[in-house]
Amino acid sequence: MPDEMVIRAAEERDLEAVAGLRWRWFEEDGKAAVVGREEFVRGFVGWAKENGESHGCTVVVRGERVVGMAWVALVPRVPTPTAPQRFSGDVQCVYVVPEERGDGVGGRLLEAVVERAREMGAERLTVHSSGRAVSAYGRAGFRGSERLLQVRY
Repeated sequence: MPDEMVIRAAEERDLEAVAGLRWRWFEEDGKAAVVGREEFVRGFVGWAKENGESHGCTVVVRGERVVGMAWVALVPRVPTPTAPQRFSGDVQCVYVVPEERGDGVGGRLLEAVVERAREMGAERLTVHSSGRAVSAYGRAGFRGSERLLQVRY
């Protein structure tokens, strides 16, 4: 019987594994690092701790192993008289290890992230997707918008 899969908010004890996923994703893309793996992991864990108020990580855990992650950056918005506390969310850094792909793990992760942002009261949730993931985001409810524009640098 395969290990049970759990999707939950990342805990401090998960951060090194999450950093390892980010490193693995980078290697998978064939890019050249400017720091070593150990230095990256230390820096990533420090960054995650420092930015925990604005960036929440959701993880997929199978057994004792973190096999997927997705981050949501919360961005405060200008208050209105009807909504004195407003914010939007931006999905970032979604990754599932290759050996867990193709069984809907990524889709379940995205569903959890969308629901978590909704429960937190985000007015909207955006994502900048890779070309290969656009259909997955569409299945999770993301749609294009004529009014959400961007400047590319």
